[in-house]
Amino acid sequence: MATVETLQTEPSVEPQVHLFGCRIDALRMPGAVARAYELIAAADDCCRYVVTPNVDHVVMLGHHEGLQRAYNDAGLVLADGMPVVLASRLLGRPLPERVTGADLVPAMFDQAAEHGGLRVYLLGAGPGVAERAAANIAARWPAVEVTGTYCPPLGFEKDEVENAAILARIAESRPDVLVVGLGAPKQELWVHEHRDAIAAKLALCVGATIDFLAGHKSRAPEWMRDSGLEWLHRLSTEPRRLLGRYFRDACRFPGIVWREWKASRRRKTGQDARTADN
Repeated sequence: MATVETLQTEPSVEPQVHLFGCRIDALRMPGAVARAYELIAAADDCCRYVVTPNVDHVVMLGHHEGLQRAYNDAGLVLADGMPVVLASRLLGRPLPERVTGADLVPAMFDQAAEHGGLRVYLLGAGPGVAERAAANIAARWPAVEVTGTYCPPLGFEKDEVENAAILARIAESRPDVLVVGLGAPKQELWVHEHRDAIAAKLALCVGATIDFLAGHKSRAPEWMRDSGLEWLHRLSTEPRRLLGRYFRDACRFPGIVWREWKASRRRKTGQDARTADN
């Protein structure tokens, strides 16, 4: 299968919004897909990667220095959580829409044929899940070739031998895109640490997306996604895993937004004072 042609061009610069200690690319889905393909075409010796902040990420960014570094070096940062989008509008730095990793991946697959095909490696999800995802991808997107799958063992990120073996698997399969479904912040930290050794042009840190592609987990109905209620669907399907996290984030996120608002007001007041002095 033909692969995405490598062009010696730099990806275009898109508008960005600075929120919660990181920058977020202010893109709608078509722009995000176009930007992702630009990053693939501009590939160099370092694997560029995409992160998708939601409320849980924002809460962690307040204290997790490793995640902060991973976000600072990301090639593309897309707002996954509707509360993040709503907060951006409340704070006067509006993001145009929510762009989830679970939607970005199939949207990129939809355009694979226009780019001469796409080679993809699936890393993560439970045993056998990525293989089912690969079969579904082959049936739905003939222009997408899944060149390999792997479910790493628990604690692999601390095992140098296992990490080297994973990197070798990826290199042998020569993918354009590495789809990483290891959960946050593990996936972001792993990709950031190994970005110089990952033999893919672009890595997508997209959580449960492999599970969704496999049909192992179900997405919320479209009306729930559009109204910002996908979290409720996720909670109803995985209450034991998500209840504690959602409760913690719901308690902390309003305070983070409040502090961001106060900081914005202080900056504006300082700017107004400097303007008056001039």
